[in-house]
Formats: sequence, structure tokens, C-alpha cells
Amino acid sequence: MLWCFAGLSAQTINGINYNTLNHVSKTFDLAGADSFGQTFASESFTYKDKVTGKTIIALTTSKHHNSKMYQTHPQWTADGKYIIFTSNRTATKEDKTRQYYAISTKTHKITQITTGNSYHDFHLSWKSNQAYRFKKNKLISIDLDNLLEDSSMEDVKSPEAYEKIIATIPDTLKPTGMGLDATENKIYFASKLADKLYGIYQLDFKTGVTKQLLEVPFWVGHLQANPYKANSFLYCWETRGDAPQRMWYVTVQPDGKVTNKALYRERADDWVTHEVFMGANQVLFHLMGHLDRLNANKTGIFSINTETNKITFHGQTTDGGYWHCNATPDGKYILGDTFDGKLYRINTKNPEEQLLLTQGHRKTSVSPFSSEAHMHQSISPDGKWVLFNSSRFTACDILVMEIEQN
Repeated sequence: MLWCFAGLSAQTINGINYNTLNHVSKTFDLAGADSFGQTFASESFTYKDKVTGKTIIALTTSKHHNSKMYQTHPQWTADGKYIIFTSNRTATKEDKTRQYYAISTKTHKITQITTGNSYHDFHLSWKSNQAYRFKKNKLISIDLDNLLEDSSMEDVKSPEAYEKIIATIPDTLKPTGMGLDATENKIYFASKLADKLYGIYQLDFKTGVTKQLLEVPFWVGHLQANPYKANSFLYCWETRGDAPQRMWYVTVQPDGKVTNKALYRERADDWVTHEVFMGANQVLFHLMGHLDRLNANKTGIFSINTETNKITFHGQTTDGGYWHCNATPDGKYILGDTFDGKLYRINTKNPEEQLLLTQGHRKTSVSPFSSEAHMHQSISPDGKWVLFNSSRFTACDILVMEIEQN
């Protein structure tokens, strides 16, 4: 058999040129090449939920582990044209590093937007198509507009061409977690100082000064800035389980005074988890109900006012209760999921009004402690879409659906 190759990139076999179809090989069977700015064909698949009849779009369906970012942080670019997610699609047996990717909400085409081995502390801008991340001890911003435009024109430059150094932090600090202030003129982050000792810091963009705000005797996790209100953020006492006092709310006054407040003082039989902001002065969270001992008190989805400490109950379901939560920007709905992969829409004003949107996303799970995906649902800035992880097709994919459907 005679194989004739015309040029290095062409694939001509028996007189037929297959070069125009080369892109299909990038859909599922990747070679693990970490190539900044590369694109992948759409993997999306649209289906109707067999139970609810509602339409869901699977944005990823490849054999790789694709995951949305944690629900405490923005997922959509400021213009709403892209969703940012992480994937191991360019990882190898030797290098397990994940990268960040942008998927077009219109075409579902996927673009790799990071490279290298620095995978942590990524935060989208609240106001523009930029992303912030640490590169060793330097905080940088990434110009996503120019990167995505150049990628579409197949004219991607070096990563540094799209980066701007904002500030440099001391080499002794190892940032973990990042919260971008609502003003976008500073970030908050944590760093481990010693065993069971963490510091929380503020980095000012204008002055470049890194200032320690707090020192706490536990592992700091899930640090998130208040997207509605400047100079305030939330963090948790991380244990990977039930913490003695999970939620902590911090405010920084103009004179530099720092207030560190335990938010919702826990009882011995409370298990608090998955806190998110649902307004300038309101935090949404769960009181878990999956164990007999936890049901001595009322469980389910609650919110607490950060100013008055007033607590509001927003509903509970059966079979272990709700797990993660998020609210639409207008406060009309709360989206709560369950351990077995059901997603409900709850009327904020009437906790009894709970509508099943979709199911089947954790097919074998009846508890939080399994390998199946955590849904971690997030809601688009316009309040129309919910984004979540799912184990319906593979170990983990990202899916999206409209919150209000007929």
C-alpha cells in the first residue's frame, strides 16, 4: 500500500486528503500535550431529563475529569460569553497537573487558557474579562479577551504576552485560597505558617503591600470575598469534615481595624457546610442532616444575616437532606442538591415550594463520601442558568441548564 504525504501537516492516504478532518482527533483521545491557547472541538450533548422532562446541556463529555470551579467563586467571564473550568485533559502519567479552560457559551468550543504546573488560586474578575492567579510569589492578571481572540485566529503568543504583574508577595508565603475584593483593588489569601497555624493576608494592588490581617490556630479553607460589599470576606475552619466552628466573617475598616466574627455559633450536634454569599449581608449555608445524631435540631438550608445574625430557614428534603446550595442574584430561588444527584429549585419565600429540576448525577451515592462528582452548583450572573458537576456520563463532567423552563 502506498501512502503519500503532501507536507508535514497533511494526511493524504491513497489519494484522499484527511487534513481538513484533523480537528476531530482532539475531541476525546488526547496525547497529553500541554499547549497554551490550543482549542478543542465542542463536546456538548443536549438531552432531556427522563424524570423531569427538562433540557440539560452537557458541556463536556470526554473521558477526562472535567470540573467546574468551586461555587464560592465566579464561573462566567464578565461578558457572559465563556465559562471557565478545569480539566486533566492534558495531564500525563508523569505529570498530573490540571489546567484551566474557557468554553464558549455559544459554540461550546474549548480553549486552554493556562499552562505549566501552577494550579491553584485562580479568580475571575467581577467586572472585566480578566483572571487573577499567583505565579510563584507574583500575583498576575491574565487578559482573556486578547488570549481568546488570538486563539480563534490561531495566532497565540507566549503566556507572558497576556500577563501583567500586579504585585509580589514575600517568598515565605505560600498562598492558599484567594478572594478578590468587590472593588478589585485588593485580594485576600491565606498561608500556612506552622502546624495548625494559618495567616490571612491582604494584598493591595495600588501599593503592592502585603499585610497580615489575622492569625488563626486552624486550617483556613474556602476563603471567598463578598462580591456585593467591599472590605469583607468569609472563610472556614477546614477539617474536610465537621468543624467545631465552620464559618468566620471578616471586615476590614478604613482605619485598618479587623473584625473576625464567628458566623452562626455552632452547637455540638450541628454540622455546617458549603457557605456562599447570597447578598451583601446574607450568607447561605447548610446544616447537614445525613446522620441520626444531627437530627436533634432542625437541618437543611439556612441563611444568616452578617449584621444582625438573624437566621432564616429555606427548606429541607428527605434521604439525608440537601448538600450544596446557591441563590439567584435576585434572591428569588435557591438551588439545592442531594447526595444521590438530584437538583431542586426552592422558592426563597416559600420553603415548601421545591421543584426537582434534574436527577441522576450521582447514580450510586447515598452519602457525601464517595468518588462521584460533587455538584457544586453555581448560578450565572443574569440568574438564568445553573452550572454543575455530574457523574452521569463519566467520572466528572460540567453540565448547564436553564433554571426556569416550561
